[in-house]
Amino acid sequence: MTDVIIIGAGHNGLTCAAYLAAAGLSVTVLERRPVVGGAAVTEEFHPGFRNSVAAYTVSLLQPRVIADLRLHEHGLRLVERPLANFLPLPDGDYLKVGAGRTQAEVARFSQRDAEHLPAYETRLDAIADVLRALVLETPPNAVAGSWLAALPELLKTARAAKPLRRLGLDGQRELLDLFTLSAADYLQRWFESEPIKAVFGFDGIVGNYASPYTAGSAYVLLHHVFGQLNGNKGAWGHAIGGMGAITQAMARCCLERGVDIRVDAPVREVLVEQGRAAGVVTADGQVLRARCVVSNLNPKLLFQQLLDPAALPAPFLERIGHWHCASGTFRMNVALSELPDFSALPGRSAAEHHGAGIILAPSLDYMDRAFLDAREHGWSRQPIVEMLIPSVLDDSLAPPGAHVASLFCQQFAPQLPDGSSWDQHREAAADVIIDTVNRYAPNFRASVLARQINSPLDLERTFGLVGGDIFHGALSLNQLFSARPMLGHADYRTPVPGLYQCGAGTHPGGGVTGAPGHNAAREIVRDRRRWRR
Repeated sequence: MTDVIIIGAGHNGLTCAAYLAAAGLSVTVLERRPVVGGAAVTEEFHPGFRNSVAAYTVSLLQPRVIADLRLHEHGLRLVERPLANFLPLPDGDYLKVGAGRTQAEVARFSQRDAEHLPAYETRLDAIADVLRALVLETPPNAVAGSWLAALPELLKTARAAKPLRRLGLDGQRELLDLFTLSAADYLQRWFESEPIKAVFGFDGIVGNYASPYTAGSAYVLLHHVFGQLNGNKGAWGHAIGGMGAITQAMARCCLERGVDIRVDAPVREVLVEQGRAAGVVTADGQVLRARCVVSNLNPKLLFQQLLDPAALPAPFLERIGHWHCASGTFRMNVALSELPDFSALPGRSAAEHHGAGIILAPSLDYMDRAFLDAREHGWSRQPIVEMLIPSVLDDSLAPPGAHVASLFCQQFAPQLPDGSSWDQHREAAADVIIDTVNRYAPNFRASVLARQINSPLDLERTFGLVGGDIFHGALSLNQLFSARPMLGHADYRTPVPGLYQCGAGTHPGGGVTGAPGHNAAREIVRDRRRWRR
């Protein structure tokens, strides 16, 4: 019998395993796919062309996780984008966003906005610091019963409130706005010009099947700015070798610490004996026993597919049935014979804008129309596309002179309104995406040598992203912090003793952070001390 079985070798499962092994526990990780990494993997999708398949860029990976797992010693290299974002506009103009560059760029569209920009960035960074302080903390639980039972959680609540007090009353009001307002409402308080609102507003709909005018989308914007890269707050970049380089470094750390990692090992059932998790049954019928079981899966997959419903309280099971998953994501990789030649900035030689996050969505109203179109037809005829070309910074991904591009595309319904399958429409949707890029870079369609397509259904089947949801559950107010995945179970423990969660369906949510894995391991180690006592 092992101490811990972890279901799923995504980055949070590997992070959790590494911490538990460092604490002296014996750990076995079971992965359904033939490779570790979950959605953070690199694959060759055309001869000589490799790229990150699903997750595609780095910022939210926690510095403490990088240090504790010694990921750089295990081969990880992270490089920052030369320019944060590039927004080509339909009229041939453009906006560049980057450190020390944004204000002068914005001034071309609005001197007023340029003057407001420093205050906006200062305010948002102060609020992002609150999130950074809470990311590696276990949220306080809502506890039924006596005040004595609730006392530890009340103390935890007081600790969690300390960073909020540093904001002052004005900052706390702003934080409340960011949790409840739409991204559009929040940005319109600060800015008048469409390009800067589009660049910042894009963060509010990343992985969010919603309009930038949808209440709560301002928090999604905030969620994407609390990261850092190589010590630079808010910076985004790439892992050399693709996102799989992160999880391969994690796997090497795990193996060094004695973790048993098994691939091609899907789990069919979590064993519950005498009211406690006792191990798992694999798809081939093998019974593996453990003192506790940890799930890195979407909460819906764990509680609705791997557990006997009788093992869970009926109210809990009912609420899990309402766990909201939908990100409207369609993910493509393309092999390119040459770099895109943008009408706004002509040239096929590598330039700083080729290394940026290239946002093809020129206004908040464009994003709103894309969402409404998807609601009606299943996908937008003018979708939102973010294109990254990592081979500009990493020549290991493509043959000399050629390139790979990641296309992260928004406003594709998780379930099509006419009841048809994405398998019937994935190629047509991919054509729409290619045409969208081609409107801004007229050589693009002709330069595509091959494409790897992942519809929302493909993302669910391949990576367990229910409804294509990259966050394992929407980042809405009723699914955050102490309510993730629900009130009373925000501390990585489940209603079944000995069964834990360590995936993005727990605090702090989605993105390649490592935080849920880190936090869950800490709680398991604490419980282990109690078992011994």
